Amino acid sequence: MIKICRIDELHKQDVNLKNEPFTIFGKLNVTYLNGKWDYTVQSFPEEMRSELRFPDEEYDYYDNSFYFLGAYDNDDCIGLAVLQRADFRYIYLYDLKVNRNYRNQGVARLLIEKAKEVASANGYNGIYTIAQDNNVAACKFYLKNGFTIGGLDTNVYRGTPQEHKSDVILYLDCAD
Repeated sequence: MIKICRIDELHKQDVNLKNEPFTIFGKLNVTYLNGKWDYTVQSFPEEMRSELRFPDEEYDYYDNSFYFLGAYDNDDCIGLAVLQRADFRYIYLYDLKVNRNYRNQGVARLLIEKAKEVASANGYNGIYTIAQDNNVAACKFYLKNGFTIGGLDTNVYRGTPQEHKSDVILYLDCAD
């Protein structure tokens, strides 16, 4: 049985759960028309699909600007949500990851539910996060779990090798 809890000092090493690869299989094409955000999914042909693995982070358990939530299968940390305090009414979901062998089993959804509890308990209206438009699986996960599109940053990767990407900004209200 999977247990979701705030990571304590005994398990502080779990805040640095390693990243694992995910598949790039398309792109979320976001539009804003008549005051409403919408999207379509562009699927890539097989020859354009690839795997990507983000670099591993080095979080400091003692950094008070973060809340660390772990997903545990017995004593093994198999998922992580990192929330960062924010100066406005939405806390920032800085990182969300689940070990490959546990994906599509509801672990990330459980982490989001716990994150909503943390946000509410700390006076936030909700959670916001960012997903790259080519990480369709992440974007669709957030949308399926109650997040709504609140913006699109088309300039964030300008001048980098990732210049063709954009960040989708997503929001989730705790009252939902």
